[in-house]
Amino acid sequence: MAGPGWGRLPRIEPGDVGDTLSALVTTALGLAVAIWLVDGAAALNPWGIAVAAVAVGVGDLLLRPPLRLVARRGGVGAALGVGLAGQLVVAFGALLLAPGIRVSSVWSALWVLAIAAVVMAVGRWVWGSHDNDYVVGDLVRRSRRRLRRTGGAQDVPDSPGRDPGLLVVQLDGVGRAVLDEAIEGGLAPTLLRWLTDGSHVLEPWWACVPSSTPASQAGMLHGAADQIPAFRWWDRDAGRLVVTNHPADAARVEVLLSDGEGLLAHGGTAVSTMFSGDAARAYLVMSRTRPGPRMRPDLGPGGAYLRFFASPFLLSRALTLSAGEVVKELYQARRQRVNDVRPRIDRGGWYVVLRAVTNVLLRDLSTSLVAEAMVRGDPTVFVDFVDYDEIAHHAGPTRPESLRAIEGLDGVLATLSRVALAAPRDYQVVVVSDHGQSLGPTFEQVEGRRLVDTVRALMAAPAGDGVQTESSEDWGPVNALLMPFARSGTQVAVGPERTGRAPRPAVPDELPEVVVGASGNLGMIWFPRLDHRPGLDELRDRWPGLVAGLAARPGVGAVVVDSAEGLLAVGARGVHPLESGAPVEGEDPLVAMGPRAAADLARVGRLPHTGDLVLISAVSGRGHVHAFEGQVGSHGGLGGPQNEAFVVHPTSWPLDDGLREPLAGARWLVGADAVHTQLVAWQRAAGLRP
Repeated sequence: MAGPGWGRLPRIEPGDVGDTLSALVTTALGLAVAIWLVDGAAALNPWGIAVAAVAVGVGDLLLRPPLRLVARRGGVGAALGVGLAGQLVVAFGALLLAPGIRVSSVWSALWVLAIAAVVMAVGRWVWGSHDNDYVVGDLVRRSRRRLRRTGGAQDVPDSPGRDPGLLVVQLDGVGRAVLDEAIEGGLAPTLLRWLTDGSHVLEPWWACVPSSTPASQAGMLHGAADQIPAFRWWDRDAGRLVVTNHPADAARVEVLLSDGEGLLAHGGTAVSTMFSGDAARAYLVMSRTRPGPRMRPDLGPGGAYLRFFASPFLLSRALTLSAGEVVKELYQARRQRVNDVRPRIDRGGWYVVLRAVTNVLLRDLSTSLVAEAMVRGDPTVFVDFVDYDEIAHHAGPTRPESLRAIEGLDGVLATLSRVALAAPRDYQVVVVSDHGQSLGPTFEQVEGRRLVDTVRALMAAPAGDGVQTESSEDWGPVNALLMPFARSGTQVAVGPERTGRAPRPAVPDELPEVVVGASGNLGMIWFPRLDHRPGLDELRDRWPGLVAGLAARPGVGAVVVDSAEGLLAVGARGVHPLESGAPVEGEDPLVAMGPRAAADLARVGRLPHTGDLVLISAVSGRGHVHAFEGQVGSHGGLGGPQNEAFVVHPTSWPLDDGLREPLAGARWLVGADAVHTQLVAWQRAAGLRP
């Protein structure tokens, strides 16, 4: 009897034999080329290579059952370890035992294995017609055989013989305008076919501030976007910075988000997301951690990864193309420098490797995991592909390399739609984005220094002095505009002496005086040594030039600060009251920030843990913004197309007009929580949740 956690003993499945036979040609070709190239290896006759290829296939076939058992028990690390070890043991044994094959050393054998893997990867890629079908081809074949044996329908969409299912594919960072450009440019033929055939409809939705992945996924998966004020924030209660892409922090945040009835409750699966949506199965999900003092990430059951890691073609092909992606990035970055493309940022360091991982390895692995879930028949599956978002941050949202990433993602949609035809459920595919991106030089490129350095300089400067200026001309008008919003009887400091300054309470020395956080062109500033959120009067008493000085900087469009009259959006030449209904004083700083600027800033200004000061960068006439971090394509705040996300949904599943709001002359879903409500409504209509 199997021990606890091991389950039933695995066996050789019928599809394993077919997979082995289909790999024989590429295996033999890979071994032949590798032996020809490596000095320490030789083949005395072609039959030796054929025997070695057969031995590799048979060995792989025999090792699959015990490898599945170990991976099921040991998790992702075990799946990767036993998968690679299995490949090496099988291939090395075949080289040593096959008649007519000679290798002079272990190193020669390893070189043969490495080169053969590359040749096999390229060969299978060519055989796979340059798309992603090779990643899931064996799964599709198995599913079709299973449906045929059980009398189910296959290759027939909307078959009445299958229960419904929902697949939600998130294209991270792809804005509505960029998607339109990619479709018209021939880079998204799958989506174009869906739209022109009438099976799907493309509609926009508004990503509220913070227009970022954590907030949007908290909304779409849990209906709780209001728990996320930014990508990173200062938690006064915990006395530390919370960063949502750290597993321990993501796990703690999900406790606030989850009510047990998220989008993926009732048997759903999450793949490559930040939060789980209360999924029964979660793979590569940031918030899922293993119990223990260090809260290490739990990437999901290892058995689901084994098919990818143990295949002598899938993993090696992904690694080969990942290396090619590194070369492509180095070339494209140099091309930007040579052609003096502006705006641009440095594209070196770890980003080069990160692009290769996200654009090839992670995409293929996620596609494989989603296909497994669909073939298994999980009722709702949600996956996030981050390829475009990573490239666009560094290259620019509409640069050629960014748009090419959409071409690859469209290929994934084509592959998954073919999986859906062979799956036991009739999956309806919904494609969403979490936000868009806006182009522009960084704040540091405009200002000449980082935001945190600007803040520190303004805090240290007496009133009347400015950053990189010798007079108060820069913010004198702003101080005058702020006078009506000061408390009656409060003396406003306008000179070097800080009159009316309240005594600073005693606080632990280890807390920083100021924390500056950046989420694209959304900036937040906290004063941790204060146990409360300071208002305009207190800030002017403590640091007389801070609010007006920030508002006057060329890279800043508006500073949101609390006051006796409610939240204010302060600009270089005007003040926009966000809550009181009072008229704008001077020039409206929000004019260039989009149709929902005032509503979005009023909302984010009252979220839990929001900054004591909230900054939105300046927005140029062309819609360019200035990220407060090193990104030439950014999101998080307002300005440009970053808030215009999209949803592509089946025509037979219309949007509920009651969830939409008037916006820019049309009716939009507003906020990720509204997208969640719509997805849940579709689930209920399809019988996927109670």
